[in-house]
Amino acid sequence: MRTLIKNGKIADERGIYEGDIYIEDGIIKKIGKDLKDDCENLVEAKGKLIIPGGVDVHTHFNLHAGNFIAEDDFYSGTVAAACGGTTTIVDHMGFGPKGCSLFHQARVYHEYAKDSVIDYGFHGVIQHIDDDILNELEIMIRDEGISSFKIYLTYDFKIEDGDVLRLMERLKGLGGILCIHCENDSIINYLKKEFINEGKREPIYHSKSRPDLCEAEAVGRIIDICDMAQNPNIYIVHLSTLKALERVKKVKQSGQNIFAETCPQYLLLSEDKYLNEDGIKYILSPPLRDKNNQQFLWEGIRQGLIDAVATDHCPFSLQYKNYGKDDFTKCPNGIGGVEERIPLMFSEGVMKGRISLSKFIEVCCTNPAKIFGLYPKKGTISIGSDGDLVIIDTEKETVLSKDMLHSRCDYTAYEGLKLKGYPVLTLSRGEVIVKDNEFIGERGRGQYLKRLGNLNKKGC
Repeated sequence: MRTLIKNGKIADERGIYEGDIYIEDGIIKKIGKDLKDDCENLVEAKGKLIIPGGVDVHTHFNLHAGNFIAEDDFYSGTVAAACGGTTTIVDHMGFGPKGCSLFHQARVYHEYAKDSVIDYGFHGVIQHIDDDILNELEIMIRDEGISSFKIYLTYDFKIEDGDVLRLMERLKGLGGILCIHCENDSIINYLKKEFINEGKREPIYHSKSRPDLCEAEAVGRIIDICDMAQNPNIYIVHLSTLKALERVKKVKQSGQNIFAETCPQYLLLSEDKYLNEDGIKYILSPPLRDKNNQQFLWEGIRQGLIDAVATDHCPFSLQYKNYGKDDFTKCPNGIGGVEERIPLMFSEGVMKGRISLSKFIEVCCTNPAKIFGLYPKKGTISIGSDGDLVIIDTEKETVLSKDMLHSRCDYTAYEGLKLKGYPVLTLSRGEVIVKDNEFIGERGRGQYLKRLGNLNKKGC
């Protein structure tokens, strides 16, 4: 397949310029003006913006959480991603049976992902630490191409601090990267119990039971353990508060290999949502925060303190959410966002002047690819890179609604939000898979991406 995109405004992490892009066999072969190569597929992009395909490194497809199952599998979830301008995901595997090996969930998720319509990778999930798990890490990186692993400091399979240190020391030697959900488990459980005993069961108490210092303390603790482990690569997922950001800021310039991620929900939604009649549908962890945090998170992106914007896409139906309508502790945690991320960050970030176009591309495309071993195959518009491209009509005005989105979830947290600028064409390896918000690709066309470790990840 040969594809030629003509007359677009090409934008990547380096800047913006007008030109053409020629893609052959899925790879960008030429970038320039007035290209005239023969092709089967000619795309006219005059007056429109061409960006690298989005890279979302925090999704939860096919997630089973107790008796609840998230609405999107690897087919519906990746169709939604593609329609929103994301062409690569790295999915966080869910927990497996107690005591299982690292390979158990890898086998399960390879089967799940056979229906993916875009290219994908996995983060390993670590539920316990022993010698067998530590030895399996090297094989996972070398043979499976899974070089990033996630731990939780809360929930049923939380990892204790001493085991976090052992894990960091091992991953440092292997060049892997450790992703960490940072919340103080003991404080959460204490506050939840207190609120329930006092009859405070409304959605707002989900937020109150996980205060900002609960996250900030855990981030600070992880930073200290990282220092003890002689500075392995660590990645803080879904950072949501100023207090946590301040911990990151203190060490960011010190040479510590720390990366931070936030999500659109923390930039655009606030805990006031929990006071609404439908507040139950906004329950996620960390929770939505006081609105004052938002300006500091945007500033953190501008300053390079926050390296990536991902989604933590984990949508549960309203039927499941309503299990918690009389008791917030019974509500499954998570919302969607894999389709909304690029449009939200472009409209609310670039078009409203909160961040530059180049910064938008950095945090949504380039940096995630660099941090997780996908660059320059993904995340950039360069000779030799995959032909993963998104064309945005910067003048297109859209009102977000469930009816226009492709997730199987029966609501969007961003219902009614007016956007300016929206993806109108998505190409994956040179193939047009979305046109005018309609998926026209094939089920199962996505390819698995092996990623290797890197001993010297220092900045993006």
